[in-house]
Amino acid sequence: MKKVLVAGAGGFIGGHLIKELTRKGNQVRAVDIKPLNEWYQVSDEADNLVLDLRLRDNCLRAVNGYNEIFNLAADMGGMGFIENNKAACMISVLINTHLLIASRECGIDRFFYASSACVYNGSKQTDTNNPGLKESDAYPALAEDGYGWEKLFSERMCRHFSEDFGLTTRVARFHNVYGPHGTYDGGREKAPAAICRKVIEAGITRKKEIEIWGDGHQTRSFMYIDDCIKGIQAIMYSDINEPINLGSSEMVSINKLVDIVEDIAGYKLKRTYDLKAPKGVRGRNSDNTLIRKYLGWEPSIPLTSGLKKTYSWINEQMIEERRRLIGTSRYNR
Repeated sequence: MKKVLVAGAGGFIGGHLIKELTRKGNQVRAVDIKPLNEWYQVSDEADNLVLDLRLRDNCLRAVNGYNEIFNLAADMGGMGFIENNKAACMISVLINTHLLIASRECGIDRFFYASSACVYNGSKQTDTNNPGLKESDAYPALAEDGYGWEKLFSERMCRHFSEDFGLTTRVARFHNVYGPHGTYDGGREKAPAAICRKVIEAGITRKKEIEIWGDGHQTRSFMYIDDCIKGIQAIMYSDINEPINLGSSEMVSINKLVDIVEDIAGYKLKRTYDLKAPKGVRGRNSDNTLIRKYLGWEPSIPLTSGLKKTYSWINEQMIEERRRLIGTSRYNR
């Protein structure tokens, strides 16, 4: 049994990771800034704390008595959020910095940092036919403004705490994680959840229209949450010292993503395109050469399979929300 701290426990990935860590019998401390009733998943088996980890004293309180840290904490969301909240994204640097300092002072054995494909040089992401971003493509640096630069700086902090103080650090660059129990509305959602929500809404309202951000030709790869959780643990307990990609290499256009969700829903929609909306880089995909070399494994759950589960979960949430609203409306008459 390990004593493990998960920072960002109230988030999408954090909630799934804690479920898996507690299932394996680990003693888990779960920490997030959000009130407990706003966490995406709450595990009663964990020691659940509400703390602002941007503050050093709170990091020391959270870390003390534990042996390993998974740092997933950050103020982030989909492209619509990170393009309009660059300062808020940058302030997350305090979380990783103070957790590293606390790790050194408390003698932490291992430290995992969740980085992002947003660290990659933007000039290598201008073509929809992206061949796959290699780990070396982060330099010379031209990261996503705000969020990407914070992630790249925090990667360097992990490296130097390892070099200077002997702290074992592991860094994974996530590529678009999706699945059940995630954000699907409110402005922080990513493309798979947003498209699922829009397709479901079109069916409910019977307008049978969908608005797509950009021209729909921009490309991405999307990793299902189960692959992400498996990869996090494999990287954490590996001998991989440098930042490494953790993402699917199954690249699709946003138009293709809509096609898949329409097939799941069983109806087609009229498409309109908002060319002024945030849309990010033109093409992004994960080159998985290194992770296959080190682990003999890579994320492989097909997009269609993962989207079916994600669509089903979001549909259930939206149906339940409509029932609550209808019930409230009847009650207030």
